Amino acid sequence: MKHKKIITHIILGIASFLIAFPLLFALLKSTQSPGQVMSARLMPGDMFFRNVSRVWNNYSFYRYMANSMKISLVIMVGKTIFSFFAAFALVFMDFKGKKFIFGFIIVTLMMPTEMLIIGLFDVVSLQPAASAGEFFSWFIHPGKLLFEPVQYGFGWTDKAASIVVPFLASATAVFMFRQHFRNIPGSLMDASLIDGAGPWRFILHVLFPLSRNTIGALFVVQFVYAWNQYLWPRVIIRNESAQVIQVGLKALFGNSEGVEWGQVMAGSVITMIPPLIILILLHDQFMKGIAFSDNK
Repeated sequence: MKHKKIITHIILGIASFLIAFPLLFALLKSTQSPGQVMSARLMPGDMFFRNVSRVWNNYSFYRYMANSMKISLVIMVGKTIFSFFAAFALVFMDFKGKKFIFGFIIVTLMMPTEMLIIGLFDVVSLQPAASAGEFFSWFIHPGKLLFEPVQYGFGWTDKAASIVVPFLASATAVFMFRQHFRNIPGSLMDASLIDGAGPWRFILHVLFPLSRNTIGALFVVQFVYAWNQYLWPRVIIRNESAQVIQVGLKALFGNSEGVEWGQVMAGSVITMIPPLIILILLHDQFMKGIAFSDNK
């Protein structure tokens, strides 16, 4: 039995090292000079703070980090709130078509952003109608509505709303909350209603405290998802000062004198810090929240 435990720990140790090696490699190379970084040397150098300083100041990483931080926090909180109430309605409220709506939500999991990007770009970037009358004249015209379905948009090009609003809905978060809520006895809500507590008090005093682990897990997942956005911000944001960190990281490869790989690795290390902090702060909730089950 002891030998089996030793073998198991050795296998887990090797697997952990292989998974962590790219991160360790980036950290080591971020400390090296341009001459050392292209070699096979895996010993730490003394250029880390110089590389970080150049990336932070010369490439305005502080601005990209601030943009991504604001966008990621809003998406993280907004997605969780909307998904919480959507799942609450699907589990604790009775209405026709509830199963159909949930099935439709699950189907959207099969639709990646890349498939929807052209239509989404039109809706977000096109200018809105000049007046309500102009909009309704288009809306009530069957031919225009059928053959020109995206004639008007929101005019959000180069605005943070273009990155935030389209991603405030999450089928994954709704699914996780629904599975969690289905494990909570419906009699709790019935008892709350009998005691005179309305739905809001039930949510605040019963459902929310019981859902902290799921909320913490979704905070981590949604923050990392929003932080790693690249394709959509690259398409919809044209003003460099409004770009996000992943697009800013790409700017490190645009040096006409050659790529400074030490600076690229330093930028990668900086980029990993905020998601890592969120994961560390919410580690316990994340591990407990993703271990949901449906016993109903």
